[in-house]
Amino acid sequence: MKIKTKNIDDTKILAKIFAKNLPDKGAFVSLFGDIGAGKTAFLRLVFKELGVKEKITSPSFVILNEYTGAKNSSGKPLPIYHFDLYRLENEGLETIKEELREYSKAEILTCVEWADFGSGELPYSRLNIKVSYDEDEYNDIRYYEFEPVGAEYEDFIEKIAYDAKKEGFYLE
Repeated sequence: MKIKTKNIDDTKILAKIFAKNLPDKGAFVSLFGDIGAGKTAFLRLVFKELGVKEKITSPSFVILNEYTGAKNSSGKPLPIYHFDLYRLENEGLETIKEELREYSKAEILTCVEWADFGSGELPYSRLNIKVSYDEDEYNDIRYYEFEPVGAEYEDFIEKIAYDAKKEGFYLE
């Protein structure tokens, strides 16, 4: 499923829909897209919707940021782990393989930017989000393509699609 946002207000609405429908048990989310596509910007909006009060930054240089204060829809604490694999090479990825496995457990939200550098270390069951934009246009239009990997994320995608349609988004 692919959703087009035309501006930052649309992206905020999509982030709110995502946060609202996030499974109580958390999720493992892999993000793909070029530099400047909006991966971190989207996550920043999602994390704020979940209740994170601290400053949300890209983990490009530190590999992992941890956030507290988020709550799931039942009001239980939801730890957030935000990885960025962009600066890792094969040797660097070796050093965090265990962390990627550890943070794919229930009761947490793990988001991995530049997941394409994960070279097979991502869990089988996850949600992939590809963020893209039209390189020929200088505007805020973004495309968010949601792909469930494993049956447990199909319901999550259906809920996002339902709410997105109610908000007037066009789905492909």
